[in-house]
Amino acid sequence: MYAVIRTGTSQQRVEEGQVVRVDLRREEVGSTITFEPVLLVDNTEVVAGPALKGATVTAKLLGEELGPKIRGLTYKAKAIQRRRWGHRQHYSTVEITKISAK
Repeated sequence: MYAVIRTGTSQQRVEEGQVVRVDLRREEVGSTITFEPVLLVDNTEVVAGPALKGATVTAKLLGEELGPKIRGLTYKAKAIQRRRWGHRQHYSTVEITKISAK
């Protein structure tokens, strides 16, 4: 059984026991997080839309980590204008503990 969950601005396919990197959550390490699935697949049966009412995906928060370094450069010709910038996104690491379909 797997589910597709919405995590912030993206969607991810998850299964029980899987460790996933999601958008940053400001909660205690070890706490339980509940996601509402967008799509649920159990063997050959696909459940979506209003039939998902009551279905949940439970996860345990393991910690935080940083994503890859992104570097950029802005440049305007003939204006002696240059600027370098960088960014690293913060993520939370969670372990999917239970997928329940009601």
